[in-house]
Amino acid sequence: MSDQIYEIFALLLYLAAMLAIGGWAYRRTVGLGDYMLGGRGLGPAVSALSAGASDMSGWLLLGLPGAIYLSGLVEGWIAVGLTIGAWLNWKFVAPRLRSYTQVSNESITVPSFLENRLKDRSHLLRIASGIIILLFFTFYVSSGMVAGGVFFESSFGTGYHTGMIVVTAVVVAYTLFGGFLAVCYTDFVQGTIMLLALVLVPVVGVVATGGPAATAASIREVDPTMLSLVSGATFLGVVSAMAWGLGYFGQPHIIVRFMALRTPGEARSARRIGIGWMLISLLGAGATALVGIAYFQQNPDESLTDPEAVFIALGQILFHPLIAGILLAAVLAAIMSTISSQLLVTSSALVEDLYKAVFRTNASDRRQVAMGRLAVLIVSLFAASLAWSRSGTVLELVAYAWAGFGASFGPIILLSLYWRRLTATGALAGMVSGAVTVVVWGNVDAWSSWMYEIVPGFAVNLVVTLLVSHLTYKPNAEIELEFDEAIRLLAPNADEPLARR
Repeated sequence: MSDQIYEIFALLLYLAAMLAIGGWAYRRTVGLGDYMLGGRGLGPAVSALSAGASDMSGWLLLGLPGAIYLSGLVEGWIAVGLTIGAWLNWKFVAPRLRSYTQVSNESITVPSFLENRLKDRSHLLRIASGIIILLFFTFYVSSGMVAGGVFFESSFGTGYHTGMIVVTAVVVAYTLFGGFLAVCYTDFVQGTIMLLALVLVPVVGVVATGGPAATAASIREVDPTMLSLVSGATFLGVVSAMAWGLGYFGQPHIIVRFMALRTPGEARSARRIGIGWMLISLLGAGATALVGIAYFQQNPDESLTDPEAVFIALGQILFHPLIAGILLAAVLAAIMSTISSQLLVTSSALVEDLYKAVFRTNASDRRQVAMGRLAVLIVSLFAASLAWSRSGTVLELVAYAWAGFGASFGPIILLSLYWRRLTATGALAGMVSGAVTVVVWGNVDAWSSWMYEIVPGFAVNLVVTLLVSHLTYKPNAEIELEFDEAIRLLAPNADEPLARR
């Protein structure tokens, strides 16, 4: 049996498992609340790994190792910023968002929560939120499809477009039929595979390169600055990299996991599991890149044409083909987990936020679920058309979309949970200002090379929202009552499902 057959067998086994989970979830999905939010029944472990897997995407196994392989640990500041941002998100956003979305008309999407929280009767806030989600998620989903094409191209020598089509077809199938439950439980499995792979590859790689001392010596032979976090770094460069952490507060596909927790109190356990998973995974990704530098320095007859494929190359070189196939499945898991989450949130934006807000219709649950599935298909086809030309690296595409969501929604989510005087007009003005700033800043090379666009976008959004809310604030008894009730649900004696009280 040839090496490639072993690898293909492992991948087919993995893909079959994902489709099986999708079929299981399909039988448990009845209404729109099940399809979009899983009936608020996620436990802390599933929620944590689902958030982590959907967050990291192919960037974790392709983009980050590729960047460190090229430039050294100075690229690791992104990982530092992300870890801090993720911890703060779980600590300060997760429990409050879970309680507030329950109190505020059982909101099941970020745009519907903002509309319900701020009592926006015009629906403009919900519509603007839906449009922003559609805009930036097309780039995000496209980045995942690009990663899928690169994955198959690097692993099996297939055409880029063939790989992109295979990944897109499978992920669309289980997302379209299984909805939120399928996405979360496949994420849980995928997150576990990713964690194991990111421990196994660098550990075996260090042994293959002669141990820690020999590995470090080989890296220094390539470039002594590769092992430094500060060599070649600038203050603004570090700020831009750390600013990735700001993006967490506004990522709809991540914070929707907070809304699906069984109780607000379970955010604490989920935070510990999620941050532990994240720390190990990020350290493993960085170590994989460094081991790759050492290995290819020691073996000059073997070359690496694509730095973003360093994890794939090491897996195929260091392991038996069957194990290598499982490691390849980890890359596919990272890619597919994020695409599925983003497709589902985009689908909810089209159906729950744009269609309902514009046409103000109350279709049956069955019809809304059918529309959600159709939306998944439409969005995936549009994103695939953008990915077809393979413009930009995975990291570049992710960076733009991440900044867009962080700057558009981040300040609004934080203020909606902690500031009573936020108004719908202020939130709308800030959200649009943040999104426009990212689009303009990100498309001016001189500006985006100087500072990552999330920083000015987040700042503009925050200032505009505070100023306009201050000017337009009027006391609202209903908002005050909900704000107090959301805080009350955070108390220990309120930390149980409503059905038990």
